[in-house]
Amino acid sequence: MSFVHLHLHTQFSLLDGANKITELLPRVRAAGMPACAITDHGNMFGAVQFTQEARRQGVQPIIGCEMYVAPQSRFEKSGRIDDYEAGGNYHLILLATNRDGYRHLCRLVTAGFQEGFHYKPRVDKELLRELGGGLIALSGCLRGEVAHSLATGQPEKARAAAEELARIFDGRFYIEIQDNRLPAQERVNRELVRLARELGLPVVGTNDCHYLRPEDAAAHEVLLCIQTGKTFSDEQRWKFETDQLYVKDATEMSAAFADVPEAVANTLDIARRCDLELTQQLQFPVYRVPGDETLEAVLEREVRRGLDERLNEARTLGWDPARERLYEERARSELAIITSMIAGALLGRAVRSGEPLRDGLEQHTSISREEREHYMNLIGEARKEYDEIAKREVQKAFVYSFEESARTLLNN
Repeated sequence: MSFVHLHLHTQFSLLDGANKITELLPRVRAAGMPACAITDHGNMFGAVQFTQEARRQGVQPIIGCEMYVAPQSRFEKSGRIDDYEAGGNYHLILLATNRDGYRHLCRLVTAGFQEGFHYKPRVDKELLRELGGGLIALSGCLRGEVAHSLATGQPEKARAAAEELARIFDGRFYIEIQDNRLPAQERVNRELVRLARELGLPVVGTNDCHYLRPEDAAAHEVLLCIQTGKTFSDEQRWKFETDQLYVKDATEMSAAFADVPEAVANTLDIARRCDLELTQQLQFPVYRVPGDETLEAVLEREVRRGLDERLNEARTLGWDPARERLYEERARSELAIITSMIAGALLGRAVRSGEPLRDGLEQHTSISREEREHYMNLIGEARKEYDEIAKREVQKAFVYSFEESARTLLNN
């Protein structure tokens, strides 16, 4: 039986994950695993690179995140600076099953930084209820709310947390067990399996991968030293008390969960449920302007209005008109650059890819015929300028090459 890693940290789990995406996915492919998830701490910085490399390697990418969940409200700033692993919060794995789930995951990560940040980017149950659609949730590591409650002798709290998460992620919540050889994890695994069976919840196995190979464990400890500002010789430094958080193959994971075979089978089931296809294409926003005005005219008017408002404050303080002209010239210069940016961007894309610009604009159905013609005129002007620049550069290169050859001949 194969296996899919659903809890894995790349180098984008900053100063914590040591899996380089370009090395990780070839190893996943070589191990015969059909899919792999990225679940970095609190962010999705690596999602695009991970997706691109996974496709190159013929591996199904699963986009996720290990969220920090505040014990109460995300607006309550009560975390601990000395808790390097969780900042006083719980961990929760979320995986996007479709485009809605991906959008929700993006919004959760954004809210974690903008609204809940306190040592860590945090969300809360309120946000999970609002944005839980299209997401599969795994209960997390020993710092997950369910596992942590069991580890600290609070079985009723663990049951309540599991029931609440199962309601939020109806039919999409899995109890997570891990194989990391930690005594506490082994004890909690047994209790997690028992609780899952009592509540009728599925179990899934993970390995919380932080590095690629077993021999990378020592280097990973150095990485944690950098994160926490400690030295390797400091016996009190924070570290993982195991060397098992590497990317194990399917045989190792099947052996680890031999007594709970469904924990392995469910990784494949989750991979099948994750049907997200990320596409990359240029999507230009369309700003509708009133009447017969052009985008450039509206932009210029708004710039003039804003500049005049700011200059009015200075004019009351004995403003020098000569200085005002400098701002006027700067505004004209900036406007000229901005209004040529659309044409420049499209032209640059066409030069690089060889795609016909008119066909691309025709397919952009949200742009009116007048706007298409306007952009084509701008593009035509930009292309002429580009051709002139290219011609001058070729001439320069030819002259330089001729002069260098002449010098060589004369020196010889």
